[in-house]
Amino acid sequence: MSKIKKTSYASSGVSIKRGDELVNLIKPLAKETFRKEVLGSIGGFAAASVIPKKYKKPVLVSCTDGVGTKIEIAQKLKTYDTIGIDLVAMCVNDLITLQAEPLFFLDYLVTDKINLKDSKNIFKGIVKGCKDSNCSLVGGETAEHPNAFPKGKFDLAGFCVGVLEKDSKKLSNQAKKNDILIGLKSSGLHSNGFSLIRKLLDEKKLKLNQKLKGSSLGKILLKPTKIYVKDVLFLKENITINALSHITGGGLIGNLERILSDGLSASISLKKFPFHNELFSLIQEKSNLSRNEMLSTFNCGIGMIISIPKKDLSKAIKILKKLKIPNIELGKIISKKSNEKISFLNE
Repeated sequence: MSKIKKTSYASSGVSIKRGDELVNLIKPLAKETFRKEVLGSIGGFAAASVIPKKYKKPVLVSCTDGVGTKIEIAQKLKTYDTIGIDLVAMCVNDLITLQAEPLFFLDYLVTDKINLKDSKNIFKGIVKGCKDSNCSLVGGETAEHPNAFPKGKFDLAGFCVGVLEKDSKKLSNQAKKNDILIGLKSSGLHSNGFSLIRKLLDEKKLKLNQKLKGSSLGKILLKPTKIYVKDVLFLKENITINALSHITGGGLIGNLERILSDGLSASISLKKFPFHNELFSLIQEKSNLSRNEMLSTFNCGIGMIISIPKKDLSKAIKILKKLKIPNIELGKIISKKSNEKISFLNE
C-alpha cells in the first residue's frame, strides 16, 4: 500500500520557521525605538500605547505610504539598509504637515520568500527612521506569498499614528495671504519619480555605477529621504507655522497647490532654487522634460515647504541657521490674479 503524500504549509512555499526567526531578529531592534508610552512588546497580535500626558484634548493623526519602485534600485544594487528609512520618512513627513507628534509606526513587508539577511537590513533602516523621528516601532506584518508574488521581489508599506492638541489651529493646514514660503532642502529624489528613473536607466543607457557628484548615480539615487520631524516640531514651538507641504508624488507644483485655498496663489522665485544641481540637471537632460514637467514630477531639491507669517521670517531664518538646516526663501502667498495657482519669477 503506497503512502499518501502530505501537502503541508511548508510544501506550498510558506515557512513559519523563517517568519519566527525574522521576528526574533526584529524584537531587539524594535525595542530600541520604544517611547515610554508603549505597552507590551513585539510579537503579540496587536500593540498598545498610551497618549502622552501633556495633551489635554488629544486628536489622533494617521497616515500610510510606501517606498514605491525605489525598491527596484535597491535590489539592483543589493543595498537594503536605507529603504527602511525611506519608508518611515514618507509616513512621518506627511504626519507632521499637521504639526502632529509621531507616536508609533507599523510596517508591512510582502515577498515570495523571506530572506533573513536582507530583511534584517531593511528593518535596521526602519529602526533608524523611527529613532530619527522619535517614533516607536510597535509591530507590523511580514508575509510570504509564494507563486503569487514575483520571485525574489518584495514590497514595503508603512503606517504611522501621531497626536495633536484638539484646539490647535494646525488641522486646516492652509497658507495665508502674505505668508512667506521657506523651502527645506531635500536629500535627493527622496522616494518619488523612480518609475521614470528606471525608464531612463533602461532606455537612455544611464548606468548606476557612473560617476556623479563624487559618488555614483546608484548611491545618490538610494540616498534616504530626509526626515523633517524634529526640525518642524522645534520650529513650531518658536514661530507660527500656518501650513506645511511635503513634496512627494506630484512634485513641488502638485503638493504646494494642496495648501492653497481658493483666492490665493504662490509666487515662487527660481533665482536661488536648487533645481539646477547635477542630479536633477542630468534627469532633465535625459528625459527632455520641461521645467514645469520636472517641477510636477520631482521635488527638485526641496523636500518640505513651510508657510509662515512675514513677521516670523527673521526668527525662522535664525533658528534654521542655528540648527544647520539648509533652506531657501522660495516666495510668498498672494491674491490669485489668474487661473494659475503657482507663478514663477526670475526665469
